[in-house]
Amino acid sequence: MRCPYCGSLDTQVKDSRPTDDHASIRRRRVCPDCGGRFTTFERVQLRELTVVKRSGRRAPFDRDKLETSIAHALRKRPVAPERIERMVNGIVRQLESSGEAEVPSSTIGELVMEGLKALDDVAYVRFASVYKNFREAKDFEELLGQLGGAEEEGTAAPAHRGDD
Repeated sequence: MRCPYCGSLDTQVKDSRPTDDHASIRRRRVCPDCGGRFTTFERVQLRELTVVKRSGRRAPFDRDKLETSIAHALRKRPVAPERIERMVNGIVRQLESSGEAEVPSSTIGELVMEGLKALDDVAYVRFASVYKNFREAKDFEELLGQLGGAEEEGTAAPAHRGDD
């Protein structure tokens, strides 16, 4: 493993242990050249996945990109990192076990929206606004109407008046 500080290829593992969900192994490493310490994670990868974008372009699946987009939606929200990690692991597991080597980006987006809806309503709306390319406040109103229950619909947002 290359040292992120000095680039040396000679790093040593000082400690290994499974993560809380036992989906990966956490390794504490040290670089003998510069003394830098860092952590790596080792995960099982069942298959190489390719993401098929809306434009038809293909790109290798990137777990870090998935984590980053979810983290953006959850920024400053009171959600434990362990719950986020479980959600990401679940999405990756679903994709890998689908049997398909190529996955449409829309499938990934829908899985993320499902997970965020169960995790945090605000993050769900944030992600949906980007994923579904909201253009107007009405788009938010429609999503919030779907999100709220029948008894909450009257209090979730003021009714739209036709004379605006």
